[in-house]
Amino acid sequence: MNETKMDANPVCWFEIYVQDMTRAVAFYEAVLDVTLEKLPAPVDDIELRAFPMSMGLPGAAGALTKMEGVQSGGNSTLVYFNCEDCATEAARIETAGGRIQKPKTSLGQYGFMVLAVDTEGNLFGLHSQK
Repeated sequence: MNETKMDANPVCWFEIYVQDMTRAVAFYEAVLDVTLEKLPAPVDDIELRAFPMSMGLPGAAGALTKMEGVQSGGNSTLVYFNCEDCATEAARIETAGGRIQKPKTSLGQYGFMVLAVDTEGNLFGLHSQK
């Protein structure tokens, strides 16, 4: 087997597809306590709102994406948002219009996780070390 060395983490960008951008932005801003930034559209039929990012820091940057012909929900990709304590963000989910799929669960030495569903039907995760 031929191994190739990677110089960075394997994930470099993520997109969470949405049907109602206003509703989705309100949900993620409320749950994660952040402000999403409108990005210029690379093509006419795409709308992007980026999560806060810093190109010099480790981890993947990403955005909510609304694109003609691409539906939200039911996908097999799961995005985990890094948190100080995932219980804090989890406490905001239902108020923001989402639902908890799996409450805060210990992963042993790997910390804790919460699985939730956003207002667009997308499953996402929250992860923390405490």
